[in-house]
Amino acid sequence: MPNRLINETSPYLLQHAHNPVDWYPWGDEALARAKALDKPILLSVGYSACHWCHVMERESFENAEIAAMMNERFVSVKVDREERPDIDSIYMTAVQMIAGHGGWPMTVFLTPDGKPYYGGTYFPPEDRGGMPSFPRVLTAMSEVYRNNRGDVLQSVEQILERMNQASNLTADGAVEPLTADVLRQAVARIADDFDDRHGGIGMQPKFPQPMTYEFLLRYYLRTEDADALEMAELTLQRMALGGIYDQIGGGFHRYSTDAFWLVPHFEKMLYDNALLARLYLHAYQITDNPLYRRIVEETLAYVSREMTSPEGGFYSAQDADSEGVEGKFFVWLPHEIGAALGDADAEAICRYYGVTAHGNFEGRNILRVAMSAANLARESDMDAAEFDALLQRCKAKLLEVRNQRVAPNLDDKILTAWNGLMMRAFADAAAVLGRSDYAAAAERNARFVCDALIRDGRLLRTYKDGNAKLNGYLEDYAFLIDGLLALHEVTLNPEWLERAIALGNDMARLFWDEATGQFFDTGDDHEALVVRPKDIMDNAIPCGGSMAADVLLRLAVITGDAELQRRAATALRSVRNLMARFPTAAGHWLGALDFYLSKPKEVVIVGTPGDAAADALLRAANRHYTPNRVMLGMTDADDAIDGVPLLANRGKIDGLPTAYVCENYVCRLPVADADALARQLAL
Repeated sequence: MPNRLINETSPYLLQHAHNPVDWYPWGDEALARAKALDKPILLSVGYSACHWCHVMERESFENAEIAAMMNERFVSVKVDREERPDIDSIYMTAVQMIAGHGGWPMTVFLTPDGKPYYGGTYFPPEDRGGMPSFPRVLTAMSEVYRNNRGDVLQSVEQILERMNQASNLTADGAVEPLTADVLRQAVARIADDFDDRHGGIGMQPKFPQPMTYEFLLRYYLRTEDADALEMAELTLQRMALGGIYDQIGGGFHRYSTDAFWLVPHFEKMLYDNALLARLYLHAYQITDNPLYRRIVEETLAYVSREMTSPEGGFYSAQDADSEGVEGKFFVWLPHEIGAALGDADAEAICRYYGVTAHGNFEGRNILRVAMSAANLARESDMDAAEFDALLQRCKAKLLEVRNQRVAPNLDDKILTAWNGLMMRAFADAAAVLGRSDYAAAAERNARFVCDALIRDGRLLRTYKDGNAKLNGYLEDYAFLIDGLLALHEVTLNPEWLERAIALGNDMARLFWDEATGQFFDTGDDHEALVVRPKDIMDNAIPCGGSMAADVLLRLAVITGDAELQRRAATALRSVRNLMARFPTAAGHWLGALDFYLSKPKEVVIVGTPGDAAADALLRAANRHYTPNRVMLGMTDADDAIDGVPLLANRGKIDGLPTAYVCENYVCRLPVADADALARQLAL
């Protein structure tokens, strides 16, 4: 018989709906049940693409004896961390304090009122490698709650005090001025930890960390520091040629388990591919390297093909496992490539991708570029164009063969925040590459999110199978605003700008904490939890606070609202020392600081995309990477938006599409010629 999770929408929770564990979703029912029975809560947090979450499910949650222990001694609660980042953040902080480290699956033992008294991550079904067995932990945590209640309550109060201190921490640099010296210190710290042989930060495992390299690109533009660009380029090139990149299907896996970007942890996350597509796009703008453009287009093709819902929403993740084996879907044997391509083509492709009989991953081959296309073409008596045609033809055949395999599970829930990131990626790529199909994908996504995930004016978090639910978090508001601003820049549709402004005002009202000068992750209308979380560190994605500061700075320029600018600057000040000392935990904050310290260009284009003259102006505006810029548009003067002074009194000159450029409180003459606009932007 299914448990209560059968009524949930999260694919991760539904995966556990037929466990013998009497699972509850997080909510009043579970808390009330624990209080009524005076039983502790066993909270288990994970996500659908987490390999070790699946392992613990197979070993323990599907084990009848272990499930019986859980059902007898605890009220067991399952949480999808992607749906409930607040629950994940609160109890991950507790686990890190208790165990000294965190990760998923996360296992936390709570009092009936939700207060943590013990926690860890993965527990095996039997004692193993110094780890206690899960049954041993269950027994101990049940008995300590039953027999040593006073000790438990004392421990709880100590943990909560430390959690509140961590949540309400105002960094000691809050009174220091924000200067470019913070940026210089951050780059020096990054250089100290950089692997100058293989790229990336540290040795292994290696994570993509796109926000760190976005900051390095911005720093290169600011200072012409060649080392900053070199660190970014080395990393981008090694990732693009390695196994962390899906050489056949496009898109990036989660991270590399080694120092060489060869063996990935095979899950694919929407957010990684959104952030990395933008990073490669910006590198292409700076360097004009065609490799970077190819990665952008292949990654967005993958998202369009495999991660897009019929309504235009973007799915969350693809699993690492298929048929219970990690990476099975993605790896190859030489005879499989030979059968797909024929001997002659297979020989060239195997050499190109380093495929051997003994393999590089458990006897099979993760494809990675092992030989330069130029050298292989020369040895094969082909010119570059001929070899590229061969490569594209063979990749298409291999993808067709691979698609006949049992695919990894798809987490098809649609999260507002992550959709905002991918909306931005498609919109930016449309602007830079002149791809109208990308603009259409971004606009379709925006229409879907705004129609399906806003109810009674309140943004919601998650959508699946026609059901939208959960109040949106800070990151949902901030990431969606970011996507809508980028979409307005490429479409010039005033609706998206108006929606971004309205959401920005709502975000400032719902999440701001004047006492600490930071943003809460949950709104002031959220359910009461043991701590109101406030995560200030950028991780795999920007934290809600760094993106909120970023978009509020831009909205302040657009609207002239000084209060929005004050709150963003205050939030930046609160993390000054974090940015300087731990830059890889503050990559997006550093980008926002770069904007704050700049004199952003204000560009207004009056014209209609699709008109040749207007498109020429848009191409000129987007030719180069100019992150410290806001760009607005309208089809004619009648489309001006109240409360947006940059659009006031702007019209076409002699009926022609026209561009206006202002900077540092000074406006240049309006121009209708794309070359003239390019010259103004270059000043």
